[in-house]
Amino acid sequence: MAKPKLALYWAASCGGCEITVIDIEDKILDVADFFDIVFWPCVMDFKYDDVRKMEDGEITITLFNGSIRNSENEEMAKLLRKKSQLLIAFGSCPQEGCIPGLANMYDKQGVFDYVYKEAPSVEDASKGTVPQPKTQMPEGEIEIPEFYNTVKTLDQVVDVDYYIPGCPPQSFQVLTVMLAVMEILKNGGELPPKGTVLGATDKTCCDECPRERKEKKIKEFFRPHEIIPDPNECLLDQGILCMGPATRGGCSALCVQANIPCRGCYGAPPNVKDQGAKMISALSSVIDADTPEETRKILEKIADPLGTLYRFSLAGSTFRRVQKLNGKEQELAAVEEHQL
Repeated sequence: MAKPKLALYWAASCGGCEITVIDIEDKILDVADFFDIVFWPCVMDFKYDDVRKMEDGEITITLFNGSIRNSENEEMAKLLRKKSQLLIAFGSCPQEGCIPGLANMYDKQGVFDYVYKEAPSVEDASKGTVPQPKTQMPEGEIEIPEFYNTVKTLDQVVDVDYYIPGCPPQSFQVLTVMLAVMEILKNGGELPPKGTVLGATDKTCCDECPRERKEKKIKEFFRPHEIIPDPNECLLDQGILCMGPATRGGCSALCVQANIPCRGCYGAPPNVKDQGAKMISALSSVIDADTPEETRKILEKIADPLGTLYRFSLAGSTFRRVQKLNGKEQELAAVEEHQL
């Protein structure tokens, strides 16, 4: 019998998800033996045309990591959706937008103005020169991907079957998912319901954390380098902003066990639409203040609140950029806009 076919694609991301696949160590040989890897351009010499020539649905599973930053990312998302039976958002970038999604605090023009005009690394001779989607050269026309105004999650572009969270996903969870899928494909069995978050739990990171929570009231926030925290006490109780209460479990709280606060990369817990709003709700119950002024003073100690509370989830959150159109402020939905 023909082997099931596996594809892996890297859109707007750092490449950490590719590394975590390799981090399953010698088990990668079992995966390579079970699947026919038909597309993995980060690792092997595949071409986009190899995918275009496939029959629709010919690929059994595609692990798609990276958010949608430009026209190339969107083209490949739609192509791989068409060619795949199961499309999995692999990692925080396709699920929530992740670090690339923080660019949604600005629009395309703002990004280009900084990168090509204001950044200290830009030479005076080249300031103001921005890349164009199409450029005519003596050898012919050069075309590069079009940079979008807004970073989007994978499911804002195409239909997604499953999600594997994390930045990157923990390798032991990736292995667990891969072995379970291989078992189902080999011996039959029911796949999880569509939309299931694989390699995670239905609880929060706090439920996996071994630290003791004393429900203290917070009078001051500290950045991790400003204090030496007690290794046995809840970091949030000690005034270090830890996203554990607003983050899905499944990572075994590895960061917290290393004295580093949870940053939220496993996404929001079940039935929570907005991770940042969930964290704000959690903070409101522990801040020890009697007046709005005192509350404001405590909160001002949180460095970069938007980038902290929405570090991984801004593109998939309820936040949308507001822009003036025809003299009026209008909300721009990320799922609809490209070039506005």
